Amino acid sequence: RGEVYMTHKAFAALNRRQDKEGKPTYANPRNSAAGSVRQLDPRITASRALNFFAYAWGDVSDMPAETQHGMLRKFESYGFIVNPLVRRCETLEEMLKFHRDIETRRARLGYDIDGVVYKVDRLDLQQRLGFVSRSPRWAIAYKFPAEQAETVIEAIEIQVGRTGKLAPVARLKPVTVGGVVVQNATLHNEDEIARLDARVGDTVVIQRAGDVIPQILRVITEKRPRNSRPYQFPHKCPVCGSHAVREVDERTGREDVDRRCTGGLSCDAQTVERLKYFVGRDQFDIEGLGGTMIELFHEKGLLKEPADIFALTEKRKKVSDVLAGHRARLAQERRAAEGREPAKKPKKEKEREDKVVENLMASIERRRTIGLDRFINALGIRHVGETTARLLARHYRSLDAFLDGMKAENMKEELETIEGIGGVVAEAIFDFFDEPHNVKALDRLVRWLTVTDMAARQQSELAPLRE
Repeated sequence: RGEVYMTHKAFAALNRRQDKEGKPTYANPRNSAAGSVRQLDPRITASRALNFFAYAWGDVSDMPAETQHGMLRKFESYGFIVNPLVRRCETLEEMLKFHRDIETRRARLGYDIDGVVYKVDRLDLQQRLGFVSRSPRWAIAYKFPAEQAETVIEAIEIQVGRTGKLAPVARLKPVTVGGVVVQNATLHNEDEIARLDARVGDTVVIQRAGDVIPQILRVITEKRPRNSRPYQFPHKCPVCGSHAVREVDERTGREDVDRRCTGGLSCDAQTVERLKYFVGRDQFDIEGLGGTMIELFHEKGLLKEPADIFALTEKRKKVSDVLAGHRARLAQERRAAEGREPAKKPKKEKEREDKVVENLMASIERRRTIGLDRFINALGIRHVGETTARLLARHYRSLDAFLDGMKAENMKEELETIEGIGGVVAEAIFDFFDEPHNVKALDRLVRWLTVTDMAARQQSELAPLRE
């Protein structure tokens, strides 16, 4: 085990090649190295000038050394590359001196680092010290101070995540920080904007946290334009126009730091991830409709909301054409990468495509009938997972009763009478059904389905029925 990295020289050569081929360039060597090892095509990974430092091990039958330092020497004898700067220190002063020495040499290493990792050398002591969660008690990272720079906020934009979170992003006047051009920085949430009093036009001090993530440290108020105004965080989703709310913790009375879109089923920013959840194993479990296919169908305009999944059975020709075009494009890209001429589609390939479409249609048809608990779970309501969906289904028993309950004026009060459902969950359910977009999308969905009633829990002498 160890770390894959890319040198500054290799990174510059890669970007020159990308630019020459008319492809997008990369932001920094770390992102390039990470992206290279994640490539689905190993030939692309092999074409990148990647390096590797070995520094740890997985499961072994017999430890060939008793210390961390001894293990590294063994790795070298096996032919692995170990960072030549690794040193064993005996005192605290030696450790701090080493840190200062590496910091002064950092710019000349030829690759990026952001600090020094100290480890207890004896392996038996490492084992005794153990871990806290995934973090070892026997190792600590001592970071270098991050490089800082001044720039100007040119705009503040709101991005909507898959869970509906409204995430503010500062669009910055481009500035170079640590050898990387920075143009965007996260502002986290509206409380952070208020704390900084960040405004459009402000001059700010930024740094790259961990030498990677750009963050705004402070506003230089003396450079603020005279006509600047405080930023007003939106209370409606900028994508779909639905209400954006901050949940309140019933125990503390405090608002959640994040404001979230309640558009759920109808918000384009959340659509793809919600559709992936909708067809998941514990929800509708539609075999053959995976993440890649959902993204493709959404891109081509076939999927916008859950009801569209069942409407696919009436658009077989369109589905077949989209899949055929997608496969042809992938095949063409592979052949182009290999320098081969485009080939005609063999007859068997067409038969395989027809079979894929046929199986998908059959899988969708089989899932038109679903139990109430799985149906509720599939809606993707915040805080409502498999267990809570089952509690709701047992309480309301039928789809009609559930939908009627969601329209009742005392809906939140009734929800809180259900054992296992508290104020936060009740509020999330209320917000979901209080949004007209969700109700309309739900109405369209149920027209395609048969939702079976939830059976009453059986009486038991060991576990008496609670109603």
